[in-house]
Amino acid sequence: MQSITTEKTKTTEPLVDFDRFSQLAKSDPEGFEARRAELIEQMIQRMPAHKQQRMRCLQWKIDQVRNQAKNPMAACIKISEMMWDSLVGPGGLREVLEQVRNGNFTPPPKASVLEFEPRPRP
Repeated sequence: MQSITTEKTKTTEPLVDFDRFSQLAKSDPEGFEARRAELIEQMIQRMPAHKQQRMRCLQWKIDQVRNQAKNPMAACIKISEMMWDSLVGPGGLREVLEQVRNGNFTPPPKASVLEFEPRPRP
């Protein structure tokens, strides 16, 4: 969990008070979702500009898993599987680190991204 370390006391305080957030989820699910989206966007905006779009795409994917899951536990398990796949699955971090260690790493090719004008809405 992200946290803030204060210089004065050198203590670490979480950015989210779990108990308050849990209570909000129970008492006001829509308010909880709005606050959750706000906190996620704040976190994304703290990232370097070149990583923000990728993080928004990943968050969209996570949100879709949550929306399609039968219950919160099913969503949690699926998201956990996604994290493990990115670590140990094909093309995951472990594979890339092993390639670097063995001297077999080739950076992915770079390409120009074409920009298209948005379609006018009817």
